[in-house]
Amino acid sequence: MRHARRRIVRRVTRLAAVGGLLLGGAMVAQAAMASETPPAATRPLAATTGAGNTGARLVARLGTARTAGDWIGADGRPVVAVTDQATAREVRRAGAEAKVVPHSMDELKSATAALRSAPRVAGTAWAVDYRTNRVVVSADSTVSAGDWSRMSQVAARIGSFVRMERLKGTFTTRLNGAQPILSTGGRCSAGFNVTNGQSDFILTAGHCGPAGSTWFADNQGNQQLGRTVSSTFPGNDFSLVQYASGKAGDGADVVAIGGGNGVRITGVADAAVGQRVFRSGSTSGLHDGQVTALNATVNYPEGTVTGLIQTTVCAEPGDSGGPLFSDGIALGVTSGGSGDCTAGGTTFFQPVTRALAALNVKLIVAAQNAGGAAGSAAPSPAPSGSAAQGAVTPSAASPGSSAPVTGAQGQTLLARLTDTRNVGPGLLVVAGSLIALVATRYIRAEQDRKAYQRYYSATWG
Repeated sequence: MRHARRRIVRRVTRLAAVGGLLLGGAMVAQAAMASETPPAATRPLAATTGAGNTGARLVARLGTARTAGDWIGADGRPVVAVTDQATAREVRRAGAEAKVVPHSMDELKSATAALRSAPRVAGTAWAVDYRTNRVVVSADSTVSAGDWSRMSQVAARIGSFVRMERLKGTFTTRLNGAQPILSTGGRCSAGFNVTNGQSDFILTAGHCGPAGSTWFADNQGNQQLGRTVSSTFPGNDFSLVQYASGKAGDGADVVAIGGGNGVRITGVADAAVGQRVFRSGSTSGLHDGQVTALNATVNYPEGTVTGLIQTTVCAEPGDSGGPLFSDGIALGVTSGGSGDCTAGGTTFFQPVTRALAALNVKLIVAAQNAGGAAGSAAPSPAPSGSAAQGAVTPSAASPGSSAPVTGAQGQTLLARLTDTRNVGPGLLVVAGSLIALVATRYIRAEQDRKAYQRYYSATWG
């Protein structure tokens, strides 16, 4: 019985040592390979390609009379809607997929112009759906039967490619981030940090408050953050909050995504239909979805806003002004929408590129990319369940924070084992495992030698 126990112990020890050798080798190999890529703290939240830019360039070159928009296909390839086979061949030669459609962008824009010229109905929105080659008019639950009927008549006069749809929720601004900013008017979320070269500002939603509004970082009004110096709403939906100190502080290129984590912002770009995007807000945190339309028009109760990015990302009151981004590229700030993050909904965003141009400011981006803030508006793969994927920790990345970015948190066991800093620990595991194997072999040999001596001693008498 005692010998059987010894054999079991020896086998378990050998298996553990072999496992240690394999684990240590994997740690060293993975760490060596990982050292060739940027560290996790500076990687974007999602990978990307240049599909969005490819489609946009083709549309710009071929013109709106021959095309009807572009989007990113399910396979990540750019798709361009075209009106004839000759244009389709040009698109395919350029490496994109072509879809022949009956209506050009000129026709679709003419339809949206007709909708704008009709009497305004609060609670309605419209946008061009590139993928179906239609103009989709949405009406929320506040639109009366009479207004719905009148809008339907306008759509019928435009043409059969205008589709009407009813929504359950209501189109509202999301007043009340990444991080929260508070004023007497309500709560919003900080969007992106920007600068004019002399002073730094928070870019947020215009409906959050008019020029002159004072913002605080706490409910008690003890930590004054800054004051709104420029605001545009309706029409557009953006504003600038000038920091009271004049500077955003260290970590200004990071947007918070909840749980003490953040994402580095390395550039700015226009969104693309079909692109996977992420939104952060002070109420609902980090959520993702897809861009479904560009240049959308929304008739809020307060007024009409045009040129918005339409998405399937959810949002709730207090998320207004929060950042929309993908692959570390700034895309928009939260304007409004319908639904919530329990049932889902539609959310609209003010494009950052348009706001920066109108306000004559520049995005504050990561130092390594400060020389050129051009980003790629392209698809991102489905995110993992972790909000901290590829994120950085901004320590105390509240607006105006002076705390530096300190590195990744919330890593899985596998991520920690394959960290580039684990070459040393990996070698120690390998060495320990080898010692265990040698020791196991020596102990077995010594036991066999003593058993041999005992046996022959008994034989010799």
